[in-house]
Amino acid sequence: MSENILAHICADKRNEVAALKEVLPLDAVHDRALTQPPTRDFTAALRNVRPRGTATEAHIIAEVKRRSPSKGEFPWHGDAARQARDYEAGGARAISVVTDELYFGGSIGLLQEVRRATTLSVLQKEFVLEPWQVYHARAIGADAVLLIAACLPGGLLEDMAGIAREVGLHTLVEVVDRDEMVRAGRANAQVVGVNNRDLRTFETDPAHTLALLPEYDDEQVAVTESGIHTREDVERMLAAGVDAFLIGEALMTAPDPAAQLRWLRGEAPQPRTEVPATAEAAP
Repeated sequence: MSENILAHICADKRNEVAALKEVLPLDAVHDRALTQPPTRDFTAALRNVRPRGTATEAHIIAEVKRRSPSKGEFPWHGDAARQARDYEAGGARAISVVTDELYFGGSIGLLQEVRRATTLSVLQKEFVLEPWQVYHARAIGADAVLLIAACLPGGLLEDMAGIAREVGLHTLVEVVDRDEMVRAGRANAQVVGVNNRDLRTFETDPAHTLALLPEYDDEQVAVTESGIHTREDVERMLAAGVDAFLIGEALMTAPDPAAQLRWLRGEAPQPRTEVPATAEAAP
């Protein structure tokens, strides 16, 4: 695959969505979205104390994903409901479920299985390119949806955020630079995440979050995504002004996800990190 992985993912996603729309047209998915019960409050679950940088509690969005283009299959037990219960027991504030199938091994069923197993709000982590996907996120039971600014040029980010508000869906707007932060503000994004992983190359550098923290409005929830593996990483980001953390790999590779979460949150000692020899790869 060439360097720009995101471009490949988006091209394949457009084809996937076109096929899905043949089965479930826009009008039908819109109507289905409007009949869903109220969402769980993803935004409130992530808010931290002010002034920024004085928080001591790490609000963690714990992620469920089967694989990634950079890491391959994750060595976990393969039971999404159990993973969700472990996350809730470990003190997660919300759960992110990667539903892209081609690159990440996800599915709509995976998200629904997680949501049935927990009382936490559930974020659909997808590559959203058009309104159909926002309505579909609400229709399948997600409480929030990821909007990647890099995938939504021009006024599309504002449009998608407006559609999400229309159907009662929370959003996590993902940015990588100051220009995208400005666009997130224009979209009235309340929860804004800085992706420390370059989606073109999948290289990771947590310094991206630190560089953009001064750009946040005081009322926005600052989320750091990717590259958080230790309690020291968490403490550094809290002191800098981060409100919440989206953590996937460090939890998907942990033998005991609940214990790993308690350590990352500062409530327990560091658990053993080696993956048991009997651990099975995800199906």
